[in-house]
Amino acid sequence: MSTSWRHRAATHPRALDLAGLVLLFAVTVSGVLVTRALDSSPQVLWPGVALSALACAALHRRRGHPLAVLAVTAVCTITVGALGYLLTPLLMGPLLVAQYATSLRTPRRTGWNSALVVTGCVVVGGLVFPSFLHSVVFAVVNPAAWILLCAALGSYRRESREYAVARAEHADRQREEEARHRVVQERMRIARELHDVVAHHLTLADAQAGAVKHLLRTRPDKAQEIIDRLPETTAAALRELKATVGLLRQDTDPADDLAPAPGLDRLPDLVDSCAAAGLQATVTVEGERRPLTPVLDLTAYRILQEALTNVTKHGTGRTTEVRLTFTSRRLTLTVANDTAPGRTPVPPGSGGGFGLISMRERATSVGGTLHAGHRAEGGFELVCTLPLDALPPDTPPSSALDGHHESPAP
Repeated sequence: MSTSWRHRAATHPRALDLAGLVLLFAVTVSGVLVTRALDSSPQVLWPGVALSALACAALHRRRGHPLAVLAVTAVCTITVGALGYLLTPLLMGPLLVAQYATSLRTPRRTGWNSALVVTGCVVVGGLVFPSFLHSVVFAVVNPAAWILLCAALGSYRRESREYAVARAEHADRQREEEARHRVVQERMRIARELHDVVAHHLTLADAQAGAVKHLLRTRPDKAQEIIDRLPETTAAALRELKATVGLLRQDTDPADDLAPAPGLDRLPDLVDSCAAAGLQATVTVEGERRPLTPVLDLTAYRILQEALTNVTKHGTGRTTEVRLTFTSRRLTLTVANDTAPGRTPVPPGSGGGFGLISMRERATSVGGTLHAGHRAEGGFELVCTLPLDALPPDTPPSSALDGHHESPAP
């Protein structure tokens, strides 16, 4: 069907339905003429034509009242058969269309019950009234077979539509569930980012404030130095918090002022911020430095940030060692802190927080592992292994740690 005919059919459904009924009437009348041509004693023409017209006219209401239309067409067809006409598929056209529409638009049980009732009535009529050429095949078997066939086609078409609707609803539910799953994952990711940013910088600010209180009377010059560096810590917290919350912006919001995601190139700044809080950290790089993907670079930075934050909050010693070990297939991050003499070590995250859980989730999300526990010689150690298998081999090494092979904090 061409595009113009499709458009006409969609814009003029009543005209299309009327044209179909006229064509069906012509086919039914041809069935009447076939009987007159084959019968040795021709039948009167007008009863067959009138009953055919009545049956075709009733089909106009088949969508709203399928059972009533089926009853009218069945009565017309049985009457035509009782008058001695041959019940061919041509002459039974209105009944077959009505049966198809009933099976299509009514429940499965109703459709098949109606088909069996109509078939029974047609069979009884063929057996009671004089049949064409006195043949059981023409009078009984042939009409019954056509009726049941149309019922089966209508039932199949209805089930196909129901199956298509069910598949569409299932697909919609799957899309909704997938969307909800992605929203949950995104919320968890943003929650981890917010936790890392807020916990780290607030911990440093709290440690700096505590150091100022302790040194204010004994070493006011040192306390003033810490106070001077405190705005840098809070400014960095606000800057990273703004960048993280910016992920929640709408697509139409401007994003030019969002800072890029931090990576290991920010490690010297991280060590300096820890030093301002009184934690002396030493960074050591072992092996040939390898380039990192943005996701892996952010993951490594956040794990080190959280580890140093936990040492600042819970560590009993004031020194810690950060070691980055590069091999051909993995990057190993080690953070170890000593125990101050005469003090009991406190494991990071023992205060009921989610530091270790967050770091372990980050490591697992990129296929890595994370282990933390007490060292035999005292103190606490965290070891995280991140895979480098997916990294491009020919990418130039990052300059994030250049010049920091042995970099003690000031």
